[in-house]
Amino acid sequence: MKEIVVISGKGGTGKTSLTAAFAYLGGKEIAVADCDVDAADMHLLLRPDFKESEDFYSGETATINQDACTLCGECALICRFNAIQQTDGRYEVDPLNCEGCGYCARVCPAEAISNTSLRAGEWYISNIKTGGRMVHARLGIGADNSGKLVAKVKKEIRKIAGEDNSPIILVDGPPGIGCPVISALSGADFTVLVTEPTVSGLHDLKRAYRLVKKFKIRAGCIINKSDLNVRITEKIKTFLHAEGIVHLASLPYDESFTESMTKGETIVESSGNHLTEIIVNGWNKIIQLL
Repeated sequence: MKEIVVISGKGGTGKTSLTAAFAYLGGKEIAVADCDVDAADMHLLLRPDFKESEDFYSGETATINQDACTLCGECALICRFNAIQQTDGRYEVDPLNCEGCGYCARVCPAEAISNTSLRAGEWYISNIKTGGRMVHARLGIGADNSGKLVAKVKKEIRKIAGEDNSPIILVDGPPGIGCPVISALSGADFTVLVTEPTVSGLHDLKRAYRLVKKFKIRAGCIINKSDLNVRITEKIKTFLHAEGIVHLASLPYDESFTESMTKGETIVESSGNHLTEIIVNGWNKIIQLL
């Protein structure tokens, strides 16, 4: 079983659109994971049925027992995050501000405060239109610990891939280089870096590859909208050559990407689209490298 993780140094490069296209090309033998839990949108293109779902708990939040509270205000005074406010004659906890440190519970003379597990989101196992299965998730509004939710998605997709005898796990990773990306890269066999020819695109590509390099993962790169700035596209190609990163494909700017998304389709589903051949060739290169 091999694991491919698609990432980008910044959002908006076309990472998810390309991952969905690869999933469609791979068909039912590919197990798919959407690890971009902060802004999950693979479901828009792969039509999951949300067959199974489960709440995800991570971290804690303070809860005030109003019957036991004496309204002394000690909790509000010591809370450094301004998570406890007096409203209509009672003290209440704002879960978006609460860090779950538990200090308010320690200082409460009436022992009216306790910490409870925080529901940070949901994760799902779905059948998708390729005939395979996908594990995906949604982080709750204002919730943190997205790295832990990514780890949960990765754990479940490996289990699913084992059950379905899937030879390849395809992961849509988060953008950037933070904790969620590190979690998504864990255990990967190959990384696809998606970039675009802008100054920030090249800068973020270099940052993302430094992270991939630390994991000692082989990498390839797809340059999206490559014809928008030929000079920077050439700089990207020079960087790829210098670092030994496989240049998988260069995609020209094409509004059919957007048209496909509005239909809820991957770009390779559109008949007669000239981008399809380029993407298919890029996918075949990845399979050969694996």
